[in-house]
Amino acid sequence: MEFATEATIRTQSGKGAARQIRRQGQIPAVLYGQGTSRLIQLDPKAIQNILVTQAGSTGLISLTIQGDEQAQQRTAVIQDVQLDPLEGSILHVDLLEVSMDKPVRVKVPVHITGAAPIGVKRDKGVMQQPMRELHIECLPNVIPDQIDVDASALEINQGIHVRDIRVAEGIKVLDDPDGMVVNVAVPISEEKLTAMLTSEAAPAAAAPEPERAAEEPAAPTPANPSEPPK
Repeated sequence: MEFATEATIRTQSGKGAARQIRRQGQIPAVLYGQGTSRLIQLDPKAIQNILVTQAGSTGLISLTIQGDEQAQQRTAVIQDVQLDPLEGSILHVDLLEVSMDKPVRVKVPVHITGAAPIGVKRDKGVMQQPMRELHIECLPNVIPDQIDVDASALEINQGIHVRDIRVAEGIKVLDDPDGMVVNVAVPISEEKLTAMLTSEAAPAAAAPEPERAAEEPAAPTPANPSEPPK
């Protein structure tokens, strides 16, 4: 999927400049690629609208850059987004300029498809998904919105590794082939879960106070140190 938005060149960098840009209702950003980096600023609503879509983190962005003698057109993908940890608002965006005839490396979300795994429906197992995205390399025009993984046939203690995933021609998965993407684990009984929670909630036993060493009495001081002993 391809999106379109505008950017404006900015000349100042640093935390102070970034705060000023945000106060003006824009987002500071950097466009990397082709051996250079360009300081730009973006409309937060436009970026937010891209990110909320299913393909927002992987889709191509047709970027019109204003501020030079004439507007420039660039094609980019979102490389990184920094969010405010409290408010969740966008603080900064890194974009990567791409060339349509050169492979790029991006992270694509993993989407579990199909019915609930057999081990979950029949044996009350627990489905776990350790990997929620895969790192891939491909040409920009074949970047998938997501990678579908069918886990419906999994039984307890079975899983799907990176090496088991089939992707379209021209896409190379860069993650460790032995990495576990999704699996079905043995269920935990209510009694065991209660015992675990109770154990964690119980206050740790107070450590015994170490015994204090007996103090040796101080040597008596003679009344007149200069007087010889009698």
